[in-house]
Amino acid sequence: MKPVRFHPEAEAEMLSAAKFYEAPQQDLGKRFLASVQNSLGRIKVNPFLYSEIEDGVRRCLTMTFPFGVIFRIMPEKFVIIAVMHLHRNPGYWKNRVT
Repeated sequence: MKPVRFHPEAEAEMLSAAKFYEAPQQDLGKRFLASVQNSLGRIKVNPFLYSEIEDGVRRCLTMTFPFGVIFRIMPEKFVIIAVMHLHRNPGYWKNRVT
């Protein structure tokens, strides 16, 4: 199975969201990270299940939280481009696509 690699900004935004969720309720940030991990597992199992939102870029929705994992399938890995809040600035990650 291919490994998953995060764009540095995608990892930072995921950790920032986890910190945000952890502030009002203990363990909510951990539940958010678990939801992202669940999405990563689903991507690894069947990446083509998720529709293309741009040329070669796909989106997997997280469970429970209003986030999407934006990714690209590369020959040797999956690249996570963004862990995006679905109700904010939808195209901000496009400059990360190479």
